Amino acid sequence: MSDGNMEKRFFASVGRKISLLGFGLMRLPILNGVTADIDYPTAERMVGRALDAGINYFDTAWIYHENKSEVFAGEALSKYPRDKYCLATKMPPWVVDSAARAEDIFNQQMKKCHVDYFDFYLMHNLCTDNYEPAVKYRIYEFLHKKKEEGAIRRLGFSIHDTTEQMTRVLNDYDEWDFVQIQINYIDWDTLGSKRQYEILTERGIPVVVMEPVRGGALASLTPEAASVLKRANPEASLASWAIRYAADLPGVLTVLSGMTSPDQLEDNIDTMTGFKPLSDEERNVLKEAIAIYRASGAIPCTGCRYCMDCPSGVDIPRVFEIFNHYRVSLASIPGLARIVFGNTYRSLTSSEQAHNCTACEVCVEHCPQGIDIPKYMNEIADFAASS
Repeated sequence: MSDGNMEKRFFASVGRKISLLGFGLMRLPILNGVTADIDYPTAERMVGRALDAGINYFDTAWIYHENKSEVFAGEALSKYPRDKYCLATKMPPWVVDSAARAEDIFNQQMKKCHVDYFDFYLMHNLCTDNYEPAVKYRIYEFLHKKKEEGAIRRLGFSIHDTTEQMTRVLNDYDEWDFVQIQINYIDWDTLGSKRQYEILTERGIPVVVMEPVRGGALASLTPEAASVLKRANPEASLASWAIRYAADLPGVLTVLSGMTSPDQLEDNIDTMTGFKPLSDEERNVLKEAIAIYRASGAIPCTGCRYCMDCPSGVDIPRVFEIFNHYRVSLASIPGLARIVFGNTYRSLTSSEQAHNCTACEVCVEHCPQGIDIPKYMNEIADFAASS
């Protein structure tokens, strides 16, 4: 199995070389648009190709693909020698209602993933709301014990929250091997990513990057923003700019990409094979594209689906995806844009559409991006009614 010239990083606290590109098993290819119905033949071929290219970090979680991602990870990766890959998964604090439940979840994860240890293990999204059950049921203490027993090699946490909350977690528990945060060129200054990265690197904690392409949004951009990048480098994909931006940071251990197709995988492999940092000229090009993209007013949804299931049945990520496509990709054809939007929007069932939102705000509590979902749903419902 050849690892080509895949870029790798070594941190003493990690103890082995990790591929700078990590395979996020959150957006695997699916069948018939059903999130839980993973396209096994295609996804397994992608895993094999990733390993052959030198990717050795695979990231899954309890909730991904409606609790099916860990099952896939176990079945796909167990076909290969255990020392060829590192597997990361996560404990979901919002599901834990007792110490026994945490242990049950962990044991199930080991069975589903076909492993007797996890290379990397995270407490999943230790935002303010999730922190209470994590502390109450002593999840850190349980996982730290598992680390002492050898069932976990490296213990960390992921977070979609303020810098203050991240610092609180760092201070409350003094032994973290790595931390996973959101970094991309849109959020670097606006969501506190820069300061979070700085704090982690100051403490010598390796950073795992999530959402480098912002749920795929930075692989499309607006036509105007995209043209800026294409003029600078006609051969480079839009996604490659985003991947390189995150990978350029020296404190980053690996950049996770949730790859949905073999083409996306190949593009990312090309980007990280013989990796080239961004030049000053390229950074100036990105600044120009960022300014144009922000002016489009796109809703900052990454499609993570943490907001689902909606109590009223609204397909929140899909509604946002359709509206963003209208606002961003169709902006240059205003006469046709509303027709295309209306036809696509009506492909949703009536119960999945925005007008069913009751503003209960359950979704807001779970949105990592802090989006005022009811507000946008009201706007989209009004817009759809007039389309």
